[in-house]
Amino acid sequence: MKKSGAAEKRKARRSSASVQNVGRDPSSDTPPRQAAKQDVYQLFAEKVRDHKDLKSRWAVLQETRVEYFRGKDFVSFMKNHPELKEILESDRDLETEDIGNNLLQKNLLVRCDRVVKTVRPGKKKLSTWPAHLEIFPERVFSENDAFFAWTFVKRRPLWQTLLSFFWPILTLAICLFPVYPHRCKLLILYSCAGLLLLILSLLLLRAAIFGAAWIVLGKRIWFFPNILAEEATLRELFRFLPKKDEEERPKWTARLFYAIVAVLVILLLRHHAPDEAARARYQKRMSNIIDDVLEWSPSLALSGMMEKQPVVNATEDNNKFSNESKVNSETVTPPDETENPDETDQHQTNNTI
Repeated sequence: MKKSGAAEKRKARRSSASVQNVGRDPSSDTPPRQAAKQDVYQLFAEKVRDHKDLKSRWAVLQETRVEYFRGKDFVSFMKNHPELKEILESDRDLETEDIGNNLLQKNLLVRCDRVVKTVRPGKKKLSTWPAHLEIFPERVFSENDAFFAWTFVKRRPLWQTLLSFFWPILTLAICLFPVYPHRCKLLILYSCAGLLLLILSLLLLRAAIFGAAWIVLGKRIWFFPNILAEEATLRELFRFLPKKDEEERPKWTARLFYAIVAVLVILLLRHHAPDEAARARYQKRMSNIIDDVLEWSPSLALSGMMEKQPVVNATEDNNKFSNESKVNSETVTPPDETENPDETDQHQTNNTI
């Protein structure tokens, strides 16, 4: 009996241990303290990513746009902002390289490398911020020509959430433009025309400055260098100062050739410029089109449609038919004046009989 009781106790202990193992993930041997550190590193990564002093760019990594930074920029950033290490609590005394390695182990970062590793023809060195990246095999933090991309999804700010609700309203407002009052149409028309004129003037002035600097000085100066970029943040899109020219200086023969071409194009455009009469005709044509758009209204459109539709009424049709029959009976063709009077008298006597 004692042996059977001891065996039952052993089975009960094994069953309780198996239940605990089932409730626990066998693949993760991390204690609760390390799970808490995971949350601490997540908070640290979000603070660092949202900080404006850390230089970062956007690139394409395996057909996905990611935000990345350079290792040396992360080291200098941590030197200038050591107060962010307080978020790590017990790991606040770690070195910057150890913090980077922990971020890599927590899968908050992934090390990347540039796809194009050779200098392109016409340039002196590799691009500082490559547009295309690939995953680096070694998951070790380094500050020597190393790039690191964030792997977690950044929290959407409030203005983006409000903008997502604003877009459908804006689309509906654009569709309802024809029914706006006349003053609202004028305001929208002049605002859009002014904005379009500003964009075209900016692009034309930007190209003129680049052409003049390239021909005269042999330097490539692009103000608003990212204004036509397909992949750029809002802050990078309106960057005013030009980028540093990393390409070779153009030859004087090429500069002279394009200077002659530019002069010939200007003279050709001046020679074939439209005269005052042609400009007046074009302005009148465009003003008529704009007036048609601005003066259109639903009431005028409906009234014009009603005027074009024929009014059908049965009584009016009957009256019209009777009137037409009376007119036809009254308008009998008179006898020919050249006919013989004897024949007409005989015809009348036959009718009387």
